[in-house]
Parts: sequence; structure tokens; C-alpha cells
Amino acid sequence: MIKFNHFNFNVLDLEKSLKFYEEALGLKPVREKTASDNSFKLVYLGDGASDFTLELTWLRDREEPYNLGECEFHLAFTAEDYEATHAKHEAMGCICFENPAMGIYFISDPDGYWIEVVPARR
Repeated sequence: MIKFNHFNFNVLDLEKSLKFYEEALGLKPVREKTASDNSFKLVYLGDGASDFTLELTWLRDREEPYNLGECEFHLAFTAEDYEATHAKHEAMGCICFENPAMGIYFISDPDGYWIEVVPARR
């Protein structure tokens, strides 16, 4: 059997990203790994409900923003209270695209990665 383990985003400012993911999505660090020479740090974030994690990779010497191409990829989250989650993201100013016809929207993290938010099925 094969199952999902984690997904990776490279980030420029690890502390800013950790704050964003906790505030916007409730994700918290579940494990970390730092290179012996401190050249990189990996922080795995979890939702407390599943085994899936988001790996944030910080490279010490990286200074320029990552080229995300046309952002034709994304991570998706289900929101139990979609309206309250949308209101929080609206207040945070991180909503970058909405598709009311499909009933979804996207937020953008500090590095420009898009994250889809979908309502829980009722």
C-alpha cells in the first residue's frame, strides 16, 4: 500500500511562513530537521487530524524569491465552517482568487503559493 506523506513548499522567511500557516490554517510544527552545517532547515506542519504534512524548506543562503511559474499547482484544505474561514482570510487580506460558481477560493502565502479552500461536504 502507498499513501500520501507530505508536500513541500520552499520559503524565504521561515518565521513569517510559520506564523501565516498557524494563523490562516491552524497548522503547527510536528517535526523539524536542521542540516549539520545549518545550511537548511525543514519544518513539517500538521493539522492535528491527519498524517499528511506540509514541509517548509528554508535555505540559509537563499535571498531571491522562488519562481513559481504560473502557479498551476496548489494545496487544498477543507473548511468545516467555510463562511467563518473565508471571513478570517478576508480580514487577513490573503484571498487571491475566488470562484463563487464553484464555491471555492484561494489564499496566497507569504511566498506566493496558492492554497485552495473548499467547504466540507454536507
